[in-house]
Amino acid sequence: MCCFSQEKTRKKFTILIGAAEGGREIRMSMEKLIFHIDVNSAFLSWEAVERLKHPEQYPEITVDLRTIASAVGGDRSKRRGIILAKSIPAKKYKVQTGEPITDALKKCPNLVIVPARHGIYTQYSKAFIAILEQYSDRIEQCSIDECFIDMTGTEKLFGAPEVAAARIKDEIYHKLGFTVNVGISTNKLLAKMASDFKKPNLVHTLFPHEIPDKMWQLPVRDLFLVGKSTERTLHTLGIHTIGELAKSDLQVIKGALKKQGEAIWKFANGEGASIIESEPADSKSYGNATTIAFDVTDESTADMVLMSLAETVGRRLRRDGAKAQVVAVNIRYSDLSRTSHQCELVHATNITDELYGTACRLFEELWDGRPVRLLGIQTSHIKKMSDGVQLSLFDDKNMEKLEKLDRAMDSIREKYGSDAVRRASFLEKSDAAKRKIDAAPGKEKHFGR
Repeated sequence: MCCFSQEKTRKKFTILIGAAEGGREIRMSMEKLIFHIDVNSAFLSWEAVERLKHPEQYPEITVDLRTIASAVGGDRSKRRGIILAKSIPAKKYKVQTGEPITDALKKCPNLVIVPARHGIYTQYSKAFIAILEQYSDRIEQCSIDECFIDMTGTEKLFGAPEVAAARIKDEIYHKLGFTVNVGISTNKLLAKMASDFKKPNLVHTLFPHEIPDKMWQLPVRDLFLVGKSTERTLHTLGIHTIGELAKSDLQVIKGALKKQGEAIWKFANGEGASIIESEPADSKSYGNATTIAFDVTDESTADMVLMSLAETVGRRLRRDGAKAQVVAVNIRYSDLSRTSHQCELVHATNITDELYGTACRLFEELWDGRPVRLLGIQTSHIKKMSDGVQLSLFDDKNMEKLEKLDRAMDSIREKYGSDAVRRASFLEKSDAAKRKIDAAPGKEKHFGR
């Protein structure tokens, strides 16, 4: 997922060309040009390409996964996990990304499901970014399969925006074997909206003058940051399209949805950041992992381990006055195979409950039911609280209360020891699970700070 800053940025900047007669400066105004590039069904596409490259390793599936009803997800035999990516033919059966595999199989009993292999996907992601670096050194990667590129001033090198975008799209396909969508605009929000138009393997523009025709006709749920709950609230206000939201009274929207309302109202009117953050705000990461002395075979025990890890990671973040935008969960199975899964948060956080909740969701999506020997939580895209950046679009007061509570618990533990206070989450788990963890002399590993 990508997040868009609410900072006000100039859409145009001035370049000094030189000095003319009489010392007059000749100035040229250049409009920002932003591309958003998104891999089509990334995990499934990468899985398909890898299997086509090495057919001898996958004799059970001899066709391109992209041409049949297929998905990347958990172990079909164990009926665990969720759908992480799906093919276009699977869409005809209304298979949805993020739904439980059991539900997907009810819709499409012949659905071909292959397990996720995040190590391979990381390799394809790096190859994808390496191609983009040939076109610009201003790249902001916001997830494993999508990024923004500042292409301002590159017309003389690569041609008009649509021509350059088609060139990038075709080069990725011919060299790497998978397709992408490219969205073109003057800021990140509009470029992202454009890339989400009709798929796959297409280029779309959404310049400010195209907003009424191309964006305002779309249902409001298609707007960034509008989830099901927000959509229901907007519907109660008689707002069903992005255009209706854009033309609505801002104060009414803020009254119903507070700061999030103001954010989506601005999005509906095409306002978004145009600054490409080529480097993370802080390169440091914070993480913790533990090798468990027994095989974890149930979610309840795994959740308890993740809570302990989240406590440690959150405490280190708070200690350094930092918040994390990206959370990842690492798993090593009893057969020593490894896998990981990450997501980008809507707002950066150092609150233990948020880190824990995110880690649990990631584990549920990632775990295929095999015995687990190591669990880890890793955070990245670190933001310093001293930067004075507004990081949350939601209930700031509630977040402040949770952070104060965490800091109070940190103080108690520093003074009286780590076992001086425990969260209710631990008390709610089974005694058997608690005994397992308490008795396990697991070897702890620390990542980053």
